[in-house]
Amino acid sequence: MGSALYQPDVKFIAAQQLPNKRLLFQAKWFSLFPWLHYSPTMQKVLCFECVKAFSIKMTSLEKKHDPAFCLNGFGNWKNASESFTHHQNSRAHHHAVTVNAMEQTPVHTQLASALAKTQQDARHCLVEIMECVRYLARQGIAMRGHASNEGNLFHLVKLKAKNDPVLTSWLTRCHDYVSPQCQNEYLTLFGHTIVRGIAAMIRSLPIVHFSIIMDGTHDIQGKEQVSICLRYVDQDLVPVEAFIGLYDTPSTTGEQMAKLALDMLLRLNLPISGMRGQTYDGAANMAGRFSGAQAVLKKEQPLVLYVHCGAHCVNLITQCACNSSPLLCDALQWVHELGTLSKQSGKFKGILAQHTVPEGPTRTVKPLCPTRWTVRGQAVQVVLNEYEAILNSLEEMASLGSDTSTRANGLLERFQKGKTILGLNIATEVLGELECLNKSLQNRSQTIAGMQTAVQYVSSAIQEKRTDAKFAELFEKSVQMVDTLGIEAIEIPHQRKPPRRYTGQASHHQPKTAEEFYRIEFFKVLDCFDMQFKDRFNQPDLEKFKQVEDVLLTGKVNDTIGEYPEINRENLGIQLSMFFNKHPLKSSAEAAEILRGMPREVRGLFNHLLGCYW
Repeated sequence: MGSALYQPDVKFIAAQQLPNKRLLFQAKWFSLFPWLHYSPTMQKVLCFECVKAFSIKMTSLEKKHDPAFCLNGFGNWKNASESFTHHQNSRAHHHAVTVNAMEQTPVHTQLASALAKTQQDARHCLVEIMECVRYLARQGIAMRGHASNEGNLFHLVKLKAKNDPVLTSWLTRCHDYVSPQCQNEYLTLFGHTIVRGIAAMIRSLPIVHFSIIMDGTHDIQGKEQVSICLRYVDQDLVPVEAFIGLYDTPSTTGEQMAKLALDMLLRLNLPISGMRGQTYDGAANMAGRFSGAQAVLKKEQPLVLYVHCGAHCVNLITQCACNSSPLLCDALQWVHELGTLSKQSGKFKGILAQHTVPEGPTRTVKPLCPTRWTVRGQAVQVVLNEYEAILNSLEEMASLGSDTSTRANGLLERFQKGKTILGLNIATEVLGELECLNKSLQNRSQTIAGMQTAVQYVSSAIQEKRTDAKFAELFEKSVQMVDTLGIEAIEIPHQRKPPRRYTGQASHHQPKTAEEFYRIEFFKVLDCFDMQFKDRFNQPDLEKFKQVEDVLLTGKVNDTIGEYPEINRENLGIQLSMFFNKHPLKSSAEAAEILRGMPREVRGLFNHLLGCYW
């Protein structure tokens, strides 16, 4: 047999002569069985693959070969289809095909192909596993528990492997790609990619403007972790707040916090010249006038204006005002203790549920958040609505004779005092407006003018309550509740007479009634609110922000705009004139909406106007 496969025209292949008929070779057999080779000398067909393998003396093949296809030839056309199919499915034929393929390919090529295939499979599995990690991270789902092979990631990968044979085979041999170390590496890579994308987005802006937001807290190990966010206005004039990451810091001094911010900007290749704002809490290390982080950053970039977070200011105002009156402070503390008891004692929670009559949505008694003072109004209202059920539950719990009963008895004594109801009614009267203000100030699209207007509304609404008639209404409401519940009346507490060295010869004024005494406490709380609003929201840099915003609202260029090098005052005046002739404005958000709807060519006419947005 030659070295090449020979498949001639079927008319040249000898026919098989039978006693009563003559059988011919079918042309389709060459297509169905491409290994068929015709031997002119034998006038029969052979298996090209088996003959070739037999010629190199394969021992395993010599013991199992079919002589009709290896040596003698096959010429029985009557049973050709069945014989060809049987031979093609035989182990000897499969072995011959494999041997011939290996003989044709050099060893180093075979090794390279096997390595490439292994790398391709590993790459495929890595991508599938990283997609699982990304999904769990995006949904905020834990990847593993105490045992790695029982975690969410491992089971999610096994679920994907059901329809992926390559991944199934990989998991039976290797678990390195789902190890805790690899999981942390995946998350780090994802985080770096996201942060680089945010930095690239800021650098691609027509005018690079951004602000920084920082806050610190202790993690579960007691280490100080500083969270950093960047706020910028994208090309569609939509404000974006992007979380950059958590950073360890050896100390929390103002200089160290400023170094942390500058290091972050350096790593992201963001110029400090484009930094326009900074906002933190009111702690001295961040907001200090001389050595706070905001002061250190202002030395590097004088145009970085500092603003104390509005929502945080409202929280501090609420905290200070509530602590200014013992009546209000004590009442809120009893609500917190009641919520703690309900949370820690399942028995008391069950008793309270039995005494509560469900009318509408059921709300449970919960402890107060120790830091978020502006969300306490709802918890106080729940206690007032279920006051009778709470008294009955505490009384039943106190009679059980356990350690929890002692706490319940102490709370029962406090909640049976009429002044507790008065304190809770005063709390609901002032906390409602502050909770609404807090939610409003957390809006990402909030503007300086909008914030100041909202603060003015709430401050005025609270001060309008500083009247004798308003307190008389609250006091009468509390007295009616006390009479209905049959608890201790609201009485004037015992008052000590101040030393004469403080009062001199003048007689000391003492309230004659409980209403008169607690009216002073009510006014004290409202006065504290008024003073705190003025102190917290009268910030020097906040006024500068407002002046920049006034340019957009009035169409008049002021001196503050001249401090910013990227804005030309003359060109800005021309652009403001064109813009206001076509679009009279009431808010900066309205101006942004108009600019957002313009074609790019038209928006390019107002490049200096766009520079006022950051």
